[in-house]
Amino acid sequence: MENFQHQVVVVGSGAGGAMAAYELTKAGIKVLLLEAGRDYDPKTETPMFQTNAEAPLMGSGNSDKDFGFYDATVDGGWQVPGEPYTNAQDSDVEFMWWRSRMLGGRTNHWGRYSLRFSEHDFKGKTRDGLGADWPFDYADIAPWYDKTESLVGVCGTNTGLDDMPDSSPGVLQTPPTPRVPELLVAAAAKKLGIPLAPMHRAVLTQAKDDRAKCFYATSCGRGCSIGAAFQTTTSLLPMAKATGNLQIITDAMVSAIDVDDVGQVTALRYINKQAGSEQRVIAPVLILAASACESARILLNSKSAKHPKGLANSSGQVGRNLMDSTGTDLGALIPLLRNRPRYNEDGHTANHLFIPWWGHEAQAKGELDFPRGYHFEIGGGFNQPGAWVGGYFQGYGQDLMEEAKSHYGAYVGLSLRGEMLPNDDCYMEIDEHVKDKWGIPVAKFHWKWSEHELKQVAHGLKTAKQILTTMGAEVGELPPPEKAILKGGQIIHEVGTTRMGSSPLDSVTNQWGQTWDCPNLFVMDGGVFASNPHKNCTLTIMTLAMRNASWLAQQLHQGGL
Repeated sequence: MENFQHQVVVVGSGAGGAMAAYELTKAGIKVLLLEAGRDYDPKTETPMFQTNAEAPLMGSGNSDKDFGFYDATVDGGWQVPGEPYTNAQDSDVEFMWWRSRMLGGRTNHWGRYSLRFSEHDFKGKTRDGLGADWPFDYADIAPWYDKTESLVGVCGTNTGLDDMPDSSPGVLQTPPTPRVPELLVAAAAKKLGIPLAPMHRAVLTQAKDDRAKCFYATSCGRGCSIGAAFQTTTSLLPMAKATGNLQIITDAMVSAIDVDDVGQVTALRYINKQAGSEQRVIAPVLILAASACESARILLNSKSAKHPKGLANSSGQVGRNLMDSTGTDLGALIPLLRNRPRYNEDGHTANHLFIPWWGHEAQAKGELDFPRGYHFEIGGGFNQPGAWVGGYFQGYGQDLMEEAKSHYGAYVGLSLRGEMLPNDDCYMEIDEHVKDKWGIPVAKFHWKWSEHELKQVAHGLKTAKQILTTMGAEVGELPPPEKAILKGGQIIHEVGTTRMGSSPLDSVTNQWGQTWDCPNLFVMDGGVFASNPHKNCTLTIMTLAMRNASWLAQQLHQGGL
């Protein structure tokens, strides 16, 4: 493709970057996509049917494979050799930064939870005066959610719940049947006035284009060689390449962006990781979709006379407003589930039912001591056995074996995922004293949970205990929220570092992801989020990228850029 003349450069091949590339190439626009990680083909590299018994440590995670031996991530993780990041000494807790470093990014191993943000989520500041509103309404993005769900393939149902906006008729695929532990949770929660609903997941229950429907037999976190569990490497990227308008360069670590005398983007520089040499690419239009913190790092490392605080940072907001989801877990042995008959309970591996946020009305009445909401994801059932950790059982020999068998499938876990509000103590900047192996200054994180999040987690733990005890479990004393809450970044939902808004004074981009300072520079990853609702962010990243790349294509066709 030596004569390939690109019109747009996209940095990143995950949810935002791949969707932007797909939308642009479909519109006839030539796109060059750069990915910092290596090439990856899930059709040949995914261990679909290997059992935990065939793996070291029974498939358990370790420092090289955080989420287990078979996890799809090949070269990334919490720590990437030669590519460090640092935490500021004034941080209350460590911030953890996950990087995939592979074609397709995190879409190869994400949970595929695909919940729409609601009118409550886009206008949180209007409701409670905290954080920032998004520069558009739910009604503006609802049709784009339909398009994204149809293209990606999302299973679920319309519930009518105020936390779960309905999709248009015919958009959602049929969800799988609930499992026994989930039905038991639903019965217990109903007694407490708490509803359950089918989880919406980007997993095909009906075949779509050349992607097969899920056959409920292997963990989605391994990647999916049949394309049933959505990832860009089996869908958006091949679709975009089929247009003839996409060229992909992997192992391309972007270091900085060049601008002209008036401060507009002209090119970007990247390290060819295989050769160790610096390359320069002309960028008539540039889209950053490298992940919230990586895109912000690139901008902050791109200082110039016109952009002394970093590119597109006249507001001073690049790197600020860093948010992650809150997280904590509570589980217990459910006596009713002991020694039940064994059968295949895999389903699409993640929870079929979940507990959406039910407290909007209570918050409006001032009955809760924290703003925003959370949901519970349900764990349990007859999963593939893995390594047992000592301490669960007493005895040895035949008695121990029988006790282990009786407990198999009898545990239920509730995982809280909640909304975090931005605060002045949570942000990233450039560490001027540390560089990665490529000579690029690294990110330094500041982190502190606020009382909003701690009170939310305290409420969630009490609620989870109520549900579990209603199911007959014995639950001990609850830990204090500051001990129970997971670390910043640990949920891998970090967003907000290049947030969109209605004014260049307090935001980095407009509603289209176009930076206020540079009309030919866009951001199309989670960095543009004005808030971080409790729902997983990938569906909204893709939806925004589809909407905003469509707008960009119109501008290019009309000569607006």
